[in-house]
Amino acid sequence: MSYAGSVKALSITAIAVALASCSGSQHRPPRSRLSVKEIVEQSKPAIVRIEAKVGGGVQVGTGFAVDASGIIATNLHVVAGSEDIRVTLLDGQAFDVARVVGVDPDRDLTLLSIEMSAPMPSLILGDSDLVSAGDPVVAIGNPLGMLDYTVSDGLISSIRVASDQLTLLQTSAPISQGSSGGPLFNPFGEVIGVAMAIFTEGQNLNLAIPSNYVTTMLSALRPISMEEFAASTRHEPTGPQIVRQVPVHEVSVIDGCSDDHLLEIAKAIAEAIELGAPLYNEGKHLECFKIYEGTVDHYRRDAQCEGVRNAFAAGLDRAAAVTSPTEKAWALRDTFDGLLEVIVRRKSTTTP
Repeated sequence: MSYAGSVKALSITAIAVALASCSGSQHRPPRSRLSVKEIVEQSKPAIVRIEAKVGGGVQVGTGFAVDASGIIATNLHVVAGSEDIRVTLLDGQAFDVARVVGVDPDRDLTLLSIEMSAPMPSLILGDSDLVSAGDPVVAIGNPLGMLDYTVSDGLISSIRVASDQLTLLQTSAPISQGSSGGPLFNPFGEVIGVAMAIFTEGQNLNLAIPSNYVTTMLSALRPISMEEFAASTRHEPTGPQIVRQVPVHEVSVIDGCSDDHLLEIAKAIAEAIELGAPLYNEGKHLECFKIYEGTVDHYRRDAQCEGVRNAFAAGLDRAAAVTSPTEKAWALRDTFDGLLEVIVRRKSTTTP
């Protein structure tokens, strides 16, 4: 949920031929494990800053080249609704995006094209289907959109199925603000994910989109003009008007729940929001609701204390009383926010 010139003709066939001639999958060097420093040094020239003008503001994020012809992968939410997008390289060169050559709203991905006078350094896409929990990873991005790269390492925490159309990689490698759209590397320096979302409260809920979705997009490029892209991805206010109804609970509602259990509930709520909110922002309100519903239904049955069970049950009752997925998603988001508020309030009154 939101809480955050002329176009030249471009032949899909011509692009496919170009990709076949220079694709890393055709001429991939022998794989060898690299140090974090080696991954950073060899990949930095291919990682870019992205600025997208939307309305009266500028959205800033990260992207990375996936082909020497100047094709850049990033998150769709970084550039959605914009027909004025600029890409800045490591050496300071800036290019206006000439066209968009791929859009996947279900996976929050887009491919941008810039016109280069010389081949651009690009990254190799790994096979994200081979990734498993416990695998080491390295994340690189532009903190606050500056070309001063942050580097973090960690592990794949889990492979999460967010919906029938979306699988996500959860990683303990921190993803800095402004780094949405940045690459997530395996130990061989191959990109196995695209940074998507961060959780800032220290719970290691950092999410990335598997790289195989990008590989699929590269095999079926569809060039569109900047005007068409902006019009098709602009989020206009639609649907029912939402009036927030966040419950205000007495602290006694969580009596009987241990601190550890309340922390577990808070983590589960935060994780559901991190998974569901990007889907909601893409117009996937039913998918968002389904993610929220799973968490609510679990603790409606299994919370230690009756007050919390009743609070989650009331949220489900409210969702059942409305018809649109939009209203249903907000009903459960209000349920989450009400419980988070009372958990924080009790902690503030019990901490010396």
